[in-house]
Amino acid sequence: MRNIETVYQRMIEYYRGDSHQIQHFAKVHTYSRLIGTLEGLDEETMITLEMAALVHDVGIKAGMEKYGRGNGKIQEELGPAIAEAMLTELGVDPDRVERISYLVGHHHTYTDVEGMDYRILLEADFLVNLHEEKEPMEGIVKAYEEIFRTEAGKKICKTMFDF
Repeated sequence: MRNIETVYQRMIEYYRGDSHQIQHFAKVHTYSRLIGTLEGLDEETMITLEMAALVHDVGIKAGMEKYGRGNGKIQEELGPAIAEAMLTELGVDPDRVERISYLVGHHHTYTDVEGMDYRILLEADFLVNLHEEKEPMEGIVKAYEEIFRTEAGKKICKTMFDF
């Protein structure tokens, strides 16, 4: 299945009424796609990356219901099973579902990053979070130094925040 738009629509339905979450995953998807394209990802990796970007925060809703919060570790704990169920129902290839589940379960883990899909998802999420959380410049520069590794991600970050 290549139909990223179907996953996109499902996530909009999943977060019905929560415009912040919808806007967030839409932005992470856009930056993931841009960085992936600029970095020359192959088509299969790009599809996995785009789907992962759309569902990366799927655990927030369950975390809010279960714990009253949806921080990064809770997202990593609860998100993979929800993403697996959703993507399987949509007919996504099981191997792709497995990789996306891994990415959802690690997208707030910044060590031992293996794969361009993982690296780019982290960078795209950081670009959006740095803006949404109104991170001070010193935090932006620190994130740039510690997280960003792709040439495209570094250039976007430096340009976006003008440093």
